Amino acid sequence: MKNEKHLRNWLTEMNLDHPLVIAGPCSAETEEQVLEIAHQLKDSDATVMRAGIWKPRTRPGNFEGVGAIGLKWLKRAKEETGLMIATEVANKTHVDLALEADVDVLWIGARSTVSPFIVQEIAEALEGTNKIVLVKNPVNPDLALWLGGVERLYNANIKNLGVIHRGFSTYEKIKYRNNPEWQIAIDLQNQFPDLPLLVDPSHIGGDRNLVFDICQTALNLNYDGMIVETHHTPDKAWSDAAQQITPDFLKQMTIDLRIRNKEGAEEFKKKLDVLRSKIDIIDNQLIDFLGKRMQVADEIGELKKENNVAILQPKRWNKVLHRLSIEGENKDLSKGFVERLTKAMHEESIAHQHKIISQ
Repeated sequence: MKNEKHLRNWLTEMNLDHPLVIAGPCSAETEEQVLEIAHQLKDSDATVMRAGIWKPRTRPGNFEGVGAIGLKWLKRAKEETGLMIATEVANKTHVDLALEADVDVLWIGARSTVSPFIVQEIAEALEGTNKIVLVKNPVNPDLALWLGGVERLYNANIKNLGVIHRGFSTYEKIKYRNNPEWQIAIDLQNQFPDLPLLVDPSHIGGDRNLVFDICQTALNLNYDGMIVETHHTPDKAWSDAAQQITPDFLKQMTIDLRIRNKEGAEEFKKKLDVLRSKIDIIDNQLIDFLGKRMQVADEIGELKKENNVAILQPKRWNKVLHRLSIEGENKDLSKGFVERLTKAMHEESIAHQHKIISQ
């Protein structure tokens, strides 16, 4: 699969003067609920109404969706409001039922993207379709696996493709439900700049209070739009209540969000080039300093080898991490960034010392 301009055709043909907005409840609950939300979204920037029909939950016993009957509700919402409709599919049966109901947009969830077997089954069921198919990132931070899912669909002659960034699962305690790992999505953009990229702030944040900031960050990074869980009474939602916003909040949010120019005026570009040159110089200095650091790590490795001492010294490692965390805070660097950087340097030092001791 190569980056090609036609990958954007389906989005360009929508002729929108704002980022694409897909909105609707986490789950279709009742026909009345679906229709109420649809009519409230009708006068918003939403082009597509989403609703989960089949809900793969982490553990059994929770609400797992109303099933195929929900497709009839979505179809009626489409007829009454003119909104396109979208739902998640996880197997061939889901695909067949969704196509029969004339669902416009189908997305593959994070738990499905992680399995090439599931994605291949869906790709074969959708082969040659002109429906829009969006692929959420897998639960684990693996760009190759994410792109592999897209490629399987592309190879099935599915032309209207896009991706959804919903964050990645982590054991670390952070403010987000799922760690954004923005760099992975940026790497995807760099490889496929014409593949439409949407953000899922609901699943990244897990908290409606984080939705706006996540959307703004995504737009700052040139994302093409968002898929936002929206419910007319979110606190009473049958699933993921804490992360759903109201249609009124969505309408105000799309007014308040700032759309950044992808390129600026000539004077801006000149100033930007100067600042980027400074960054390049500092980056080269950082690489030089890291090289020198590893030379010292090599000397430590030689010393440990001569004295038959283990590579890993936990007390020393904890002291280094603590010290650099404080230093980073004094330099206005986030704790998470300093920890990741320090761990990366430590892993490289261990690799150097392991090579020396193994000789």
